[in-house]
Amino acid sequence: MGRLILITGGARSGKSDFAQATALRKGGDDVLFLATAEALDDEMARRIAAHQKSRPLGWRTVEAPKNAGRTIREQIGKSRVVVVDCLTLLVGNALLSLGNEPDAGVAEETVSREIAELLEAVRTIAADFIFVSGEVGMGLVPTNALGRLFRDCLGRANQSVASRADSVVLMVAGIPVDLKALMAPEL
Repeated sequence: MGRLILITGGARSGKSDFAQATALRKGGDDVLFLATAEALDDEMARRIAAHQKSRPLGWRTVEAPKNAGRTIREQIGKSRVVVVDCLTLLVGNALLSLGNEPDAGVAEETVSREIAELLEAVRTIAADFIFVSGEVGMGLVPTNALGRLFRDCLGRANQSVASRADSVVLMVAGIPVDLKALMAPEL
């Protein structure tokens, strides 16, 4: 088992850039990049294309909008570093697979299972892992039930990953802040 780094932050905070720079430094060209986004419209297709262009040519990219843990186990090969970008979309994909009004219990179980399988891959594979995830709990409360369910499920997923991570980095305006280094002592 290698190290697990969780990189979180708001939109356009520099999460993906920091993850890629860290992966390049740790793994060179021996990086497996797991992309969770799906090009469901033209705007998202453009975003995905821009992300693809920003990655080193030697990296192997695998698309996995769901079943990320299984996909990593099947595709790891000789990769020394695995980047999962991002948990935000992975959680969203899991929720949307249940329809527009999923049962909260079923949704939470579905997301929990996806994250557990991902963390099992981390535990059993001798590679360093870098997970990117959005921090959505600092903003306004969503006005609809699906938005609130997504926020809650992603928050729990981030907590689960953070508890297992060796490092948790919060990106703020392009600046990485190491949260575990700042942890308060047990009171």
